Amino acid sequence: MKRSILLLTFLFATVLSAQTTQPASFKVGYVDSETILAQFPEAIKAKSDLEGLVANWRKEVDSLTADLQKLYADYQKQGATIKKEEQEKNQKILVEKDQKLQQYKEQKFAQPNGEYYTRQETLMAPVKKKIFQAIEDIAKEEGMQFVLDKAGEVIVLYADAQYDVTFKVLDRLKRGK
Repeated sequence: MKRSILLLTFLFATVLSAQTTQPASFKVGYVDSETILAQFPEAIKAKSDLEGLVANWRKEVDSLTADLQKLYADYQKQGATIKKEEQEKNQKILVEKDQKLQQYKEQKFAQPNGEYYTRQETLMAPVKKKIFQAIEDIAKEEGMQFVLDKAGEVIVLYADAQYDVTFKVLDRLKRGK
């Protein structure tokens, strides 16, 4: 029992002296991911590819919307001049077209399972991997323990420019290393 108490006292004293002898020093760097994504050619291409898909999807949405609006305008013009059965048939067609439009929008743009988000992830995954690898390599070379992103959720209230490794990351990515 005395040995256990003596051992615990020794361990406690060792931990306390290790913490008070010298504060740990560390080096922090930061990047601006928005700048990297705006200037890295592979990220620009991925964004462009995604924007091309979105443009096509929006054209389809516009086409479906125009068809629906035309059908609705025709339905309103006919109004009371057509038979009840024909009116119900037209209403059913309008509802079906509207549902088709809503389903298409949801299929393409719904979060998080819409095709937009899955394509974005697919296109950006290799880009992100390269960016993170470049950041990690530079952090190790520079002896940094932390690299923050000043464009992201982390709020950087002050950043000394000497620790900005954004352009080192960009340079490494553009050289392909």
